[in-house]
Amino acid sequence: MDSGSIVFSFFLIFSGAAVLASVALYTRQPLLVAYIALGALLGPYGLEFVTDTQLMNDIAHIGIIFLLFLLGLDMQPSHLAHMLRKTAVTGVITSSVFFGAGYLFGMAFGYDIIECLLIGATMMFSSTIIGIKLLPTTVLHHKHTGELMVSLLLLQDLIAIVVLLVLYNGQSDQPTAYSLLLTLLTLPALIVGSLLFVKYVLLPLMQRFDRFHEYLFLVAIGWCLGMAELAHACGLSAEIGAFIAGITIATSPIAQYIAISLKPLRDFFLVLFFFSTGASFNLSLLPEVFVPTLILAAVCMALKPVAFRYTLQKVSETPKTAWEIGFRLGQTSEFSILIATLALSIGMVGPVVAHVIQATAILTLLISSYIVVFKFESPIAVSEKLRRD
Repeated sequence: MDSGSIVFSFFLIFSGAAVLASVALYTRQPLLVAYIALGALLGPYGLEFVTDTQLMNDIAHIGIIFLLFLLGLDMQPSHLAHMLRKTAVTGVITSSVFFGAGYLFGMAFGYDIIECLLIGATMMFSSTIIGIKLLPTTVLHHKHTGELMVSLLLLQDLIAIVVLLVLYNGQSDQPTAYSLLLTLLTLPALIVGSLLFVKYVLLPLMQRFDRFHEYLFLVAIGWCLGMAELAHACGLSAEIGAFIAGITIATSPIAQYIAISLKPLRDFFLVLFFFSTGASFNLSLLPEVFVPTLILAAVCMALKPVAFRYTLQKVSETPKTAWEIGFRLGQTSEFSILIATLALSIGMVGPVVAHVIQATAILTLLISSYIVVFKFESPIAVSEKLRRD
C-alpha cells in the first residue's frame, strides 16, 4: 500500500466496517468482531485488497495510546482505591486461577515457558465491551452489579498495564534485573514530574482558557502524545505514558469533557487497530490453531462463571448476582488481543500462540455475547422480557 492508495484503503476499511457493523448489530455481535473479520477478509491473507498493513499498524497504535489515556481519565485515585478495596480479594483470586489455567493449557500443548506465561496472562482479562455495554443502566439492582463489574474490570486493567510494562521491558538487551530496577526508578520519577507539571502548568492554562474548547482539545492531545513520547524516551512504553497522562488530570473538573471529546478520535483509530489485527491473522495457520482455540475457549467459558460465582458469594453477594457477573465476564478481552499482537511484534511468542490467543478472544466474545443477550437483561436482549435500556 503506497501513499497514493491510503484514501482508497481508508474507504475500504471504514465503508466495509460500516456494512459489517450493521450486520453485527442486527445479529447482536460486538462491533470489534466485525472490524477484525473485515481485516481478515480484505487483508493479505484474504482478498488482498490491503496488502501492506505496516502503515495501518503504525496509525492504529495511536488508538491504543488514546485508549490508555481515556482509561486513566476514568480512574480518579480516590474512587479507584474505594472500588478496588471492595473486590480486591475476588479479583486477585480469580485472576490467579485464570492465569494458572492458561499456563497449564500452554504446558499441555508443549508451548515454551514464555508462551505459557503469556497465555496465562491473557486469560486473566474480561471484556469491558461485553461486561459494561450489555448491562442495563436503568434497572436499580443493576447499579450494584455494574459497580462490582467496573471494580473487577479496573483491577484487571491495572494488571494489563503491568503486563504491557513487562512486555516492553522484555525488548531490552539489558539484563532483566537491571531493566526492571531502572523501570522502578524511572516510573515514579515520571509520575511525580507529570503531577507537578499538571498542577503548576497544565491545569492553570486549561482553567484560564477553558472557554476555548478547541484549545482544550489540542492541549489534551498534546499532553497525551507528549507523555507517550517522554515515556518511550525513558525506556517505558508509549501506552504507559498515556495512562499516566490520563491519571494525572483525572481529578480535574474538565477531565470528563476531555474524555467525551476524545472518544470519537479514539474510536477512529481503534477501528484501524482491530482491522490491522484481523489483517495480520494468517488464515493458513487455522489448522494449527483450531483445536487449541476450541479447548482454550471452552476452558475460559466454563471456568470464569464458576470462579466468579464462588468468590463473589464468599464476600456476601447473592448466588444470582454472582452467577450473572460470572457469565457477563466469562470471556477473554480486547486487551488479550492487544497483548498477543504486541508480544508477536517483539518476537516474544510465535505466530501460532499469538493466533491462538487472538482467536480465543474472538470466539469467547461471540459466544459470551450470545449468552448475555439470550439469558440476561440487556439493551439488545433477544426477548422483550429481558430487554432493558
